[in-house]
Amino acid sequence: MNLSPYHPNQTQEIQNLFTAVFTASEGQSEGILIGTLAYELITQTEEKDLRGFVATEAEKIVACIFFSRLTFESDIRAFILSPVAVHTEYQGKGIGQQLIRYGIEQMKAEGVQLLMTYGNPNYYVKVGFHPVQEDVIPAPLRLAYPEGWLAQSLVSPSVQPIPGASSCVKALSKPEYW
Repeated sequence: MNLSPYHPNQTQEIQNLFTAVFTASEGQSEGILIGTLAYELITQTEEKDLRGFVATEAEKIVACIFFSRLTFESDIRAFILSPVAVHTEYQGKGIGQQLIRYGIEQMKAEGVQLLMTYGNPNYYVKVGFHPVQEDVIPAPLRLAYPEGWLAQSLVSPSVQPIPGASSCVKALSKPEYW
């Protein structure tokens, strides 16, 4: 398994991966929604605000993750991990966790201070995220599933409160993702 940053020339393969994975688990409309999110992250987000990583096997992308900038009123360097996809044939083998750990190390090396994600706490605690209340770290949009708001400090053992509002990149700034 090879782990590396994504390249924009992989856009269509990445979109297809997200569409297929989410269609298989959540249905066709969710597959199209998340496939479109991946495409819009790549095509509409400034390079300084997006990091993507892929796991490949035999030159085929089998997993992909994205981190996009999360902006607060304070001057903290933060990104949000979303979305994440592992090809259905490769799920349950630890590839997603391996890729996320790789991505976290890359983000830490860049001086990112805080990572957030919004998803299944049982999965993301395995890679260092912990549930956090919105009064500690505000979400950019209203959360349908507040238990899924998770944080990880890359500079201290615990997550410190961040006052004020937050915002995310345009592609992720739609209520249907929250």
